[in-house]
Amino acid sequence: MLDFLEAAMIFCFGISWPISIYKSVKSRTAKGKSLVFEFFIWLGYIFGIVRKVLQIQQGAAGNWLFYLALAFYILNIAEITVDMLLWVRNRKLDRIADAAAASPPR
Repeated sequence: MLDFLEAAMIFCFGISWPISIYKSVKSRTAKGKSLVFEFFIWLGYIFGIVRKVLQIQQGAAGNWLFYLALAFYILNIAEITVDMLLWVRNRKLDRIADAAAASPPR
């Protein structure tokens, strides 16, 4: 039951990342997003993955739900990494747009 609850939690968290990625692609701006916030979520997923790896090494790996939770951790970290890279791209686009808006018209 514990593995099921963990997998369900990570799955529910993971539903938000495709939505966030879509919004990052469509908006083409980093405004309203925090890279620091995303980094700490990313770091939390790293800790979750390390925990799972340590459980495997200690022989405490459970049933298929244990591995499903691990798969969701890996999927989520991949998705948030994409969103963080989009933030970097969008920040660059914001700087270009800000510079163009600040330059006097010809």
